[in-house]
Amino acid sequence: MSDHEPTKRRLADLSEDDLLAEIFPLLPTSPQTVIGPGDDTALVSSAGGRVLATTDTMVRGRDWLDEWSSGADVGAKAVAQNVADIAAMGGQATGLLVTLVADPQTPLEWVLDMARGLGEAARAIDVAVLGGDLSSAPEGVLMVSVTALGELDGDPVLRSGARVGDVIAVAGTLGRSAAGLALLQQGRGGEAPDLVAFHCRPRPPFEQGPEARQAGATAMLDLSDGLIRDAGRIAKSSGVCLAFRTAALSADVQRLAPSVGQSAALESVLTGGEEHSLLACFGPSVPLPQGWRIVGDVVEGEGVTVDGKARSRGGWDHFTP
Repeated sequence: MSDHEPTKRRLADLSEDDLLAEIFPLLPTSPQTVIGPGDDTALVSSAGGRVLATTDTMVRGRDWLDEWSSGADVGAKAVAQNVADIAAMGGQATGLLVTLVADPQTPLEWVLDMARGLGEAARAIDVAVLGGDLSSAPEGVLMVSVTALGELDGDPVLRSGARVGDVIAVAGTLGRSAAGLALLQQGRGGEAPDLVAFHCRPRPPFEQGPEARQAGATAMLDLSDGLIRDAGRIAKSSGVCLAFRTAALSADVQRLAPSVGQSAALESVLTGGEEHSLLACFGPSVPLPQGWRIVGDVVEGEGVTVDGKARSRGGWDHFTP
């Protein structure tokens, strides 16, 4: 190492207070934040008096690889997947709590990059970072967890409200994240950098959640584990069958086919995870909000069908294939 090359700092080189002093300036606050980072808890004002809450965790080696994702990518994705859950209830995110569990030999540069990416993603949608927690971990372990809080003006949209006769609609993209991941796994990421970028930093249609609720959506969720698997959750909760038509998904498939092939494109659309678009059901006479498109119908029965054939496999599950 050159005498003039700066020594890279590790987490082990700083106290917890020192680290927080470098992270806090990278994170946004909001007018709803009465008490922010630095005290025992945060205090957030809520006009509705009710608070939505959700949490997601990302683990290195399981949810991302350093070869593909930067610290900023991880921070941005952590925001996306949590705020998408709030949107799926028809709500508006109001604050984030962030936990970092890390090997003390983790480079400080990575942590600050993560905080910067998380802060920029939160700031872009006017969501405050309220605080969180830090913990050391065994060698090689690195984990980021975010808890999102939110509020809504009215009742939430649940998974259990779909009715026979409803239409099924999607806001956002389908299959882009899965196609990007497939290209990375095949060493072909450079062939479609837009798909790779989407996998590393999904772009959920957050604003569409409250709009769908106001329009009268009967059921809704965030597409985190794949269209088929997540649709099955609405079907089970509502006691109905969600019937998809590949003709209605053809535009999504054709956007991906030049990069991954026709068959893989269809599977990416049907089963690809980490898209974080929104899937909802609406009454047949309800005008869909701008940005939503019909992809199927709610019919009698149970489970999920594609062109009349039952589908139950595919999509992401943490513990079973």
